[in-house]
Amino acid sequence: MATQALRAFPHAPDDWTPELAQQYAESENLELTDDHWEEIAALQEYYAKHERVNLRELSDALEEHFHDRGGKRYLYTLFPGGPIAQGCRLAGLEMPPGALDQGFGSVV
Repeated sequence: MATQALRAFPHAPDDWTPELAQQYAESENLELTDDHWEEIAALQEYYAKHERVNLRELSDALEEHFHDRGGKRYLYTLFPGGPIAQGCRLAGLEMPPGALDQGFGSVV
């Protein structure tokens, strides 16, 4: 397991664990790296700070967070099922409405 998984996830849902994310990742043929864990933590933090999740703002926040590594394009290399859709599944979060739209972070 990547070193990022060993850190705390202070914004994680109560019923979520890194081990659960690892199981989901394995079932989706993903090997989680530090950058995967970083996005999972970023998603959980975003959800914790926003009462209502706005898909556009979430997409922009992820783009900005990972800008130095290639932004959304880079995130699609990490999460081929979509940085928001697949990322939320692994982070134990409910996908925001519209997340299955290819323009916002999923591959349908």
